Amino acid sequence: MSLTVFDKIISDRGSRYAVSGGPARTRAEAEALLAELKRSKRFAKATHNSWAAALSGEAMRDDDGESGAGQIILQMLERAGLTDHVVIVTRWYGGKHLGGDRFRHVVDAVRHYLAQVGR
Repeated sequence: MSLTVFDKIISDRGSRYAVSGGPARTRAEAEALLAELKRSKRFAKATHNSWAAALSGEAMRDDDGESGAGQIILQMLERAGLTDHVVIVTRWYGGKHLGGDRFRHVVDAVRHYLAQVGR
């Protein structure tokens, strides 16, 4: 499995964001990529690792406490036609609430990932 990580792509009021992803055909492969990311202490200690995977015939998502983030990631994967793939948006909370901007950052992070992988 290959996990691609784009770190420190967004910073706002102390919160920092990264986006990662890679090919996954099954729930187990998606969870293995998440586990691989969290083997890095920095990512394991992140406030949120929200993710989604559009697998053949199955959609999975997990907000990891960032309410609604998994659904946004999943919708973007489906719109881009990117299947058998997992995308993880990581946030390190910076101490200030971002309100609706946090969703804009999730969207921007996924856009960054899709652009980097040619979608």
